[in-house]
Amino acid sequence: MDVAITTKQVIRAPEFTRGKVNLASARLGAAALYSTDEFFAPVERMLNDDPAVFIDDKYDDHGKWMDGWESRRKRSPGHDWAVIRLAVPGSIDGFDIDTSFFTGNYPPAASIEAIFEDDGDPDDESDWIEILPQTYLEPDEHHFHQVADAEMRKRVWTHLRVHIYPDGGIARLRVYGEAHFDWSRVTAEEEVDLAYIFHGGRALAWSDAHYGFPAKLISPGRGVNMGDGWETARRRGPGHDWAILKLGHAGTVDRVIVDTAHFKGNYPDRFDLLGAFMPDHVGSLSDDDIVASVDWTPILKDRKLQMDHIHEYHADTILDRGPFTHLRLNIHPDGGVSRVRVMGHKA
Repeated sequence: MDVAITTKQVIRAPEFTRGKVNLASARLGAAALYSTDEFFAPVERMLNDDPAVFIDDKYDDHGKWMDGWESRRKRSPGHDWAVIRLAVPGSIDGFDIDTSFFTGNYPPAASIEAIFEDDGDPDDESDWIEILPQTYLEPDEHHFHQVADAEMRKRVWTHLRVHIYPDGGIARLRVYGEAHFDWSRVTAEEEVDLAYIFHGGRALAWSDAHYGFPAKLISPGRGVNMGDGWETARRRGPGHDWAILKLGHAGTVDRVIVDTAHFKGNYPDRFDLLGAFMPDHVGSLSDDDIVASVDWTPILKDRKLQMDHIHEYHADTILDRGPFTHLRLNIHPDGGVSRVRVMGHKA
């Protein structure tokens, strides 16, 4: 029997999301801790990384199966809420409260509070701070909201409390921000992954991300499948694809690991890696910076790649150790890479 599965078209996210980490990503380790009600669908489903889907004729013991968090219809005063532990402590720029496929069962409004807990999870005595005031929601829509207070955007948080008024369902919650890492605890002698997403590394710009975004290059672990990496569309003209990464801290490069796990008929033929020292560029790169990147310093030059393979390059193959603050990965001509590790020492 055929099952009809409905998805939505990819939407264009606002600028404040570009190059940011989804701190509410289940794949990265975010977790649902508590909810006042999840009768129809559990909170953890709201943290899934894949876009929400709608499956015709799929029901469970509680009714229609929905891809998200859904509470029952409230028949008493009050509203529902849930507590989320972020994947890693971090600063928050904004949110996407996604009600995809929730039409007659979406909440009319939502708000979000945050807290920093350096020892465990919050409790009934915790002092929450509202960072997104109550805002109206529409059915079957993405709702992008930047944190309005610039000072609040600089603070580090560990947990969120998501309120829905009075009840209903949210398909996905995306929390766009930057991972916080205490670089003062890293000694000058300690080797560390300078580009790791949990060390503050970020994907800033790229030529194409048709099948997977460059932020996955610097995510934890090895890729679990071909979708867990950066893959571009097939290039039908001249040129090549590229991605620019900002390191979590300026540093010198000792080893580079390029992993093409799961990419077999679609891995790049070869790659090269460039570096630049631009400590003043803490956010997005301008168009001029991207154009000028062809003059960056070569770190690895014209290296062949193999399918589904870990490629490791040591000091004897590294052309320049830096220090660098940004990297440009060029893949020729196109294809998919699962992970990039840049092992070195902070400068």
